Amino acid sequence: MQIGLKTYNLRKVKKRTKIGLDFEIDELTNSIKNLISGDSFSTDISRITKADLKNVTQKDGWIFDWKLELKQPERDVYKLTIVNNINIIQGLISLEVKPDHVYMHLVESAPFNKGKTKLYAGVPGNLVAFACKLSFQRGHEGNVAFISKTQLIDHYTESLGATHAGGRLMIIDSTAALNLINRYFSNI
Repeated sequence: MQIGLKTYNLRKVKKRTKIGLDFEIDELTNSIKNLISGDSFSTDISRITKADLKNVTQKDGWIFDWKLELKQPERDVYKLTIVNNINIIQGLISLEVKPDHVYMHLVESAPFNKGKTKLYAGVPGNLVAFACKLSFQRGHEGNVAFISKTQLIDHYTESLGATHAGGRLMIIDSTAALNLINRYFSNI
């Protein structure tokens, strides 16, 4: 699979460089799991709206500028929520459908789902499984690509079944994609 990489110009004077994704797959769950009670909760994934972004700011503990990400016309930003609780965003993912694969630009768990005191496990895995599902829906056989931080290449190989394609480029192929989809979307 040939995957092209380029730097995107956001404004005439401001260039955006490719950053490596640094989300960690804490646990592959069948949904997301509350780490206090041990209960699992079904999730929904839908496109984020401008109204959703009111509480998704760096001031609120988010790392990335999701308002800027939403303005990128070639990208779609999706939110992960618990079924019947759509106002609390558990995590976000920015995806771009390319001619032969889906590219993951950003993945981020909500601030309360990070670190040792996180509330829910399974958020990043759920978002990546959605990217794989979208790839199948768009006729790309589940192929997903992303740039990894160097120190997480082995982690993504082990946890997601991703293949290291050279440099920091990671690819999730059809087999690995199906494994993730079957774990998170087995009820479909």
